[in-house]
Amino acid sequence: MSSCLRLKKSNCKNCYKCIRHCPVKSIRFSADQAHIIDDECILCGTCFVVCPQDAKQIVDETEKAKVLIGSGAPVVMSLAPSFIANYEGVGIEAMREAVRRLGFADVEETAIGATMVKREYDRMLEEEGKDIIISSCCHSINLLIRKYFPEQLPYLADVVSPMVAHCRDIKRRIPGARTVFVGPCVAKKDEGAQYQDDVDAVLTFEELTRWLESEGIEPKKELMLNDESLARFFPTTGGILKTMECERLDFSYMALDGVENCVAALEEIAQGKIHRCFIEMSACEGSCVAGPVMEKHRRSPVKDYLAVATYAGTRDFPVEQPDVTQMKHLFTALDHQERVPSEYDVIEILRKMGKFKPSDELNCGSCGYDTCREKAVAIYQGKADISMCLPFLKEKAESFSDAIVNNSPNAIVVVNDALEVQQLNDAAMRLLNIRFASDVLGDQVVRILDPRAFMEVKRTRRGVYNQRAFLAEYQRYVEETIVPAEDGRMIICIMHDVTAEEEEHQRREELKAKTVEVADNVVAKQMRIVQEIASLLGETTAETKIALTRLKESIGDE
Repeated sequence: MSSCLRLKKSNCKNCYKCIRHCPVKSIRFSADQAHIIDDECILCGTCFVVCPQDAKQIVDETEKAKVLIGSGAPVVMSLAPSFIANYEGVGIEAMREAVRRLGFADVEETAIGATMVKREYDRMLEEEGKDIIISSCCHSINLLIRKYFPEQLPYLADVVSPMVAHCRDIKRRIPGARTVFVGPCVAKKDEGAQYQDDVDAVLTFEELTRWLESEGIEPKKELMLNDESLARFFPTTGGILKTMECERLDFSYMALDGVENCVAALEEIAQGKIHRCFIEMSACEGSCVAGPVMEKHRRSPVKDYLAVATYAGTRDFPVEQPDVTQMKHLFTALDHQERVPSEYDVIEILRKMGKFKPSDELNCGSCGYDTCREKAVAIYQGKADISMCLPFLKEKAESFSDAIVNNSPNAIVVVNDALEVQQLNDAAMRLLNIRFASDVLGDQVVRILDPRAFMEVKRTRRGVYNQRAFLAEYQRYVEETIVPAEDGRMIICIMHDVTAEEEEHQRREELKAKTVEVADNVVAKQMRIVQEIASLLGETTAETKIALTRLKESIGDE
């Protein structure tokens, strides 16, 4: 199968929306990127439509079409009948005038081929005596059956699609002609690649619109009705049946759209619940007028259906019906190997996802898979990773953060913007003499701490860091950091108990004061001693002086 869808890796944001909506889960994730599994994809284009980052790209064949025109061969456009819904108020005549300015020799409606196909369906109902016939116009449905329901292949009509039938007819009528199909479908690009002798290139409506705009061409709002155009109903749900004779009264006729509905019908066929039935199947809900490449800004189911219904006539296009052999195509099974895990493997993977019992399997679908067991199978097959389970990641993150918080030696208190206690760890409970966390959770922080610092942080949205405070009620000294979190919706208070450090500091200060006092006392005492010694020395000197004076006077008298 050709790779019609590509991924812009830089834009994939690992949101899992594509796998959530993929009806066959043909997407794998590796290195936080989505990858389309070509062998399993049915090219329904759902991932292209739902991707919020436009990470899915459709291979553009505009340049290929330009090369065909440049070759000099007459290039004829086969325009899907849903064009009337995409280009509001623009009929085939106005489109012909516009595309001829691009260099095309002509443009015809693919509904001409649809007329041939519906006649072949009527012939099969009348002549081949099949129990069940499934329409083969939708390439995505064909791929679905060939890949996932090969046992139902005998019921798939062995008839080419309107695109192929029309392109073959163009080349039969116009010697040397080249054909370019334009429509709202991704899968048609793959189908065109499989019928290279009939279809030379496939464009989407978006690609054609960009081409016209680049050349400054705007199709005229001009609509001419033609009663010989019944097959224009084909791109609507039930549109094939509207064009058929449906004369077999012993047959039931039903139209199904959407892959899920078609899968349900195929499963019922496998169970033998459906018989004598012609089933029109379309992968897109609303059929082709709701195709993935109908230009997104113009998508309107009711309005689009009315546009087609108004433009469609009541009689067939006047076409020359090809020989039966020219309308046949044998569809074969397309094998895609998938490893099937044992029950033991599934259980082991579930355990790694933190799911040890059935009640742990939330089946929330956030990973893109409907059930946890489907996700486990995808992990076994290499399509998914355990980390895609959001509840698992949340629980793991919470467990990890809880382990850090609860084992932190610092006291941690978390309050909301209403200053209500939301969380506190074991260290906080010990510091604040709280026996059970439930005793204070949900209460105002003022019950356990001075709220003024919290109020200031809430007001300024600025944190307070390493501020020393005394918790008088608890006779504790702490260094506290109070910071806003989650854009101010939460406030976190981290307290480091420095009571021992503060008490040691105070002890040292007291010791220092006592030491100074002792030193002062010693100095004072020494001064007193010095003074006393000086006094004694003074008295002795005076007495000595007096004695010596008297001795001197005594000697002098003699």
